[in-house]
Amino acid sequence: MKQKTFFWGHSKRYNDFPTYFKNLFSERVQKVSVDGGFTCPNRDGEKGYGGCTYCNNKTFKPTYCNLENSVTSQIEQGIRFFEKKYKSMRFLAYFQAYTSSYAPLENLIELYEEALRHPKIVGLVISTRPDALQGELLEYLEELSKKVYVMVEFGLESHLDSTLEKINRGHTFAESVWALEETSSRGINNGAHLILGLPGETREDWLNQSRVISQLPVNNLKLHQLQIHKGTVMEKQFRDNPDQFHLFSAEEYIELAVDYLELLNPKIIVERFISQAPPDLLIAPRWGLKNFEFVAKVEKRLKERDTWQGKLY
Repeated sequence: MKQKTFFWGHSKRYNDFPTYFKNLFSERVQKVSVDGGFTCPNRDGEKGYGGCTYCNNKTFKPTYCNLENSVTSQIEQGIRFFEKKYKSMRFLAYFQAYTSSYAPLENLIELYEEALRHPKIVGLVISTRPDALQGELLEYLEELSKKVYVMVEFGLESHLDSTLEKINRGHTFAESVWALEETSSRGINNGAHLILGLPGETREDWLNQSRVISQLPVNNLKLHQLQIHKGTVMEKQFRDNPDQFHLFSAEEYIELAVDYLELLNPKIIVERFISQAPPDLLIAPRWGLKNFEFVAKVEKRLKERDTWQGKLY
């Protein structure tokens, strides 16, 4: 029987990032993480102190991202790691740690362009907050996007202002909408990062979030389940009041991911469903699933339910 081809031009039941990237570039492209030595406006007093309640930056920063190493040195170490697996590939410099646009413009340009001078780097991914984009930086990225691949990845985390306040995020959802619209209107690729399972939110909130995000000019979407990490404010909140938290089982989260996908605009490229903190930093939930195993389970469930991204959009 002939396989169904969906809106995004292939038979996978959601608009997946690996296929998109394979079509965008003629060769294998991998992100390589870089720490530019940034902080965040909700850490240094500009918006607040202490950072987001859920955040321990060590959970997603590779060991080679050491501030004693230059941007070039970090890129070289990251490339050596990946080239053990794949000999022929190019890379995107992924400024991932903290708020990677939160510095004077001249400092940012120096860091970004040092990365781009490496012969194997074909673009930038800049992880930041919706409230940390200056007008001049947007203008610079708009021009840069005409020459190389540029993605600005925004931590939205929630569409509810009450949640954003509770997790000490320090910005509103209106600022998230502004940032997505500004980058989109300038031809800069953007991404939205959202956490499912934040305290006080409900299943209906998460499904409504899919509807809300679907109306915005989002290129890429990263989802992940709430995790409790060691060394965070949320760890203490969880220890003191565990009843305030609903941590998903893998099976429950798979079902939620499928329901979320059904409502999601089919134009949005889905980059990720889950996050994986290092075991020594993770308190809960512990699923014992790698990312590719989880994706396979989502794909299996989509097929079992004969559904797909955007079916109910």
